[in-house]
Amino acid sequence: MRRHTLILTAFIFAVGLATTAAAQTPDPDKPLYGLIGSLTAKPGQRAAVIAAIAGGSDAMPGCYSYVIAADTTNPDLIWITEVWDSKTSHDNSLKLPPVQAAIVKARPLIAGFGAQTVTTPVAGGGPRWSKKP
Repeated sequence: MRRHTLILTAFIFAVGLATTAAAQTPDPDKPLYGLIGSLTAKPGQRAAVIAAIAGGSDAMPGCYSYVIAADTTNPDLIWITEVWDSKTSHDNSLKLPPVQAAIVKARPLIAGFGAQTVTTPVAGGGPRWSKKP
């Protein structure tokens, strides 16, 4: 159940993250923590799941990027890609009251969870890479 909670939590904060990420200044020498995962909504419930999980707080300390994406071939599949300053920051987000409330709201609409992959982001857009070496 922990894996499912982690994936669902990752989805919760899509709204307002651009503002949060822009306000944070990452340490360019510290490795980042990334997650890529998917979940499947119950048939016809993808929009409702996205709304439920995107309805959390826009304040997620340590989160630089959080993207919710609708799969182009499966009408019930949702993908999430996120970048954090650390695994600790990600894990701490699970304790936030808005995250807990969003999990309760979204859980009945979810049919299942796909694979979750932990990554170490090394290049891309956003504040970490805004300055060229």
